Amino acid sequence: MDLGLKNKVALVLAAGGGLGERIAGTLAEEGATVCLSDVNETALNGVAGAIVKNGGTAKVFPADLSNLETLDSMVEAIVSTVGEVDILVNITGGPPATPTAGIGSEAWEKNFRAMVLSVTRITDLVLPGMRRRKWGRIITSTSSGVVTPIPDLGLSNALRSTLVGWSKTLSREVAADGVTVNIIIPGRIATKRIRQLDEMRATREGKPLHDVVAASTGTIPMRRYGEPQEYADMVTFLASSRASYVTGSMVRVDGGLIGSI
Repeated sequence: MDLGLKNKVALVLAAGGGLGERIAGTLAEEGATVCLSDVNETALNGVAGAIVKNGGTAKVFPADLSNLETLDSMVEAIVSTVGEVDILVNITGGPPATPTAGIGSEAWEKNFRAMVLSVTRITDLVLPGMRRRKWGRIITSTSSGVVTPIPDLGLSNALRSTLVGWSKTLSREVAADGVTVNIIIPGRIATKRIRQLDEMRATREGKPLHDVVAASTGTIPMRRYGEPQEYADMVTFLASSRASYVTGSMVRVDGGLIGSI
């Protein structure tokens, strides 16, 4: 199946590792020119090197998402050196695990800038070109917490849910211009983030890590964590020409974990 991604320009945030790294690699395998952004330039160079070694095209554009003033110059650099962005994959790192009550305003503001304002700002920077060309894809990765709030992830549940409302509203505004806007929701995908959460739970409950992992996977109908490639494949489909009539949606890649309809 030809996904129609050859010569498309994709910008992938948080591409220095985890889900972002695999998404960038998969888009490149389908022929897209991939622009990698992350705060860790060393990690980005490693990811870009692997993509190029595999026959793809990747360029590095380091950025700190919490520093909104640098985002304009990052997008300007992409446009001047690679071209206008056709595909934007919004991924942000998760905030620290916290309860919901008692979070100081400074923590709310800091994480709102990094997780919400950064996404809306970058989208606003690339969207005019997409609308002018009558083709664009905006895909925002969130968390299963936007459907079923996760205990002890108060900041994440609240801020990622903000992006759901933003994405749905935006999708209706730009649909007639050939731009699709979707949310993708990971269940428990085998990344460093999931391992960190499992380790924190093991410490908190005084249990061996393997017991915590077994209990966690036991709640998933497929009885395993997802693979980053499985997630990347769905993002790549949503980015493709084949998904031209899918917009305003929330797509779950969770092995059946989320119990609600």
